[in-house]
Amino acid sequence: MTQEASKSELRRRAVAARAIAHAEAGADHAAHLAVALEAHLGRPIAGYAPMRTEIDPMPAMRAAARHGPVALPVMEGAARPLRFRQWLPGCKMTEGPFGVHIPAQGGWITPEVLIVPLLAFDRHGGRVGYGGGYYDRTLEALRAAGPTIAIGFAFAAQQVARLPLESTDQPLDLVVTERGIIAPEP
Repeated sequence: MTQEASKSELRRRAVAARAIAHAEAGADHAAHLAVALEAHLGRPIAGYAPMRTEIDPMPAMRAAARHGPVALPVMEGAARPLRFRQWLPGCKMTEGPFGVHIPAQGGWITPEVLIVPLLAFDRHGGRVGYGGGYYDRTLEALRAAGPTIAIGFAFAAQQVARLPLESTDQPLDLVVTERGIIAPEP
């Protein structure tokens, strides 16, 4: 099986596992994310508006917004890094590409901490997303400009033993699930 075929099958299984975890999730599955963000309050943080069965970071983002700027990603085209528009709880939202909700207006922010959605992760800081490479390109560009922390956020059921990674895949500095915080192992 080719690496791309392996990733496609992994994505299919991860979506199924995430859907089951989402259906079984309790009300406050972002509590550990809020704890992970405590050390970064006041720094520019970017999260995401969950779609489909993604785990919801919004409770932790609302708490972080009381201390400093928080942003959401905006896709500006295929094969381009994401940009981040400031988000405030209750701000007017509009639908962007792929049905992702983004702030209708607001300034652009360069985040130092990213809450990264994913389909699957491993204990070594690897992640597999939807396959467009948006977060990999974005993290590469941000890290080239300065220190940037990537925090993967997912249900524990999305963890796999080892991911088939490519040289362009950007590692996570931390993974947070509804069960706890995972520091990647070498």
